[in-house]
Amino acid sequence: MGYGYGSHWNMMGWGDGGFWPFGMVIWLVVLVTIIALISWAVRAFSSSPKERFSRAMSALNVLEERYARGEIDRDEYLQKKTDISAR
Repeated sequence: MGYGYGSHWNMMGWGDGGFWPFGMVIWLVVLVTIIALISWAVRAFSSSPKERFSRAMSALNVLEERYARGEIDRDEYLQKKTDISAR
């Protein structure tokens, strides 16, 4: 009674493909989201602690050079150093 041609779902346009572009867009968005999350996770967790430490040290070196050249004042230097060290 509810599964044949002319059932409620067919009358609403879902069963006969009436909304197929909308459904296809939804699945495409889901697929792109899953791929983006996997890509982010691989990049976020693939770097070793040594690599993260190395990047932080190079950031500190750049910060120290900027402070030495007088580009930033002491307060800004200390704040940025705290921010970098917290990572």
